[in-house]
Amino acid sequence: MSKRDLKKYLASLPKEELEEQLLSLYEKFTDVKAYYNFVFNPKEDKLEQEAKAKITNEYFPARGKRAKLRRSVAQKYIKHFLTLGVDPFIVADIMLFNIETALKYSAKREMRYGSFYKSILNSYKQVVDYVIVNGAKPEFKSRVANVHSEVYRQKWDNEKEFERIYDNFE
Repeated sequence: MSKRDLKKYLASLPKEELEEQLLSLYEKFTDVKAYYNFVFNPKEDKLEQEAKAKITNEYFPARGKRAKLRRSVAQKYIKHFLTLGVDPFIVADIMLFNIETALKYSAKREMRYGSFYKSILNSYKQVVDYVIVNGAKPEFKSRVANVHSEVYRQKWDNEKEFERIYDNFE
């Protein structure tokens, strides 16, 4: 069904039926429920703190467990925030927080997995592109530069790729 057809269909429905369908969607689909809960009660700071706690726990678990180092946890939150329409500054903050946390971890422990470095490089490119597109370059310039310099300080194998991305950012 196209968007145009959907508009026609919705326009033809009486108000009561439309309300019933929306309530049904709200009850059946968690994404719809999450969206409406956010729209009517946007606690962005609470969502941000929850995401930061989960990301920190991936690299520095609260209990004595081994770190899992899953970039996918942060990516899930970022995707969720983008779907909800969270403020771009909060999304960029979460993106950079993820990279900064990974850098703190790699400063303490040498990483043997090339996939870790490649993953962080992908995150870095993603945040740089996102910051530029959303016009937030002045607000995040120092943090982007700090990530770049920390990668050089730690002598990562892919530091040249970070350099190229940073040069494009400048």
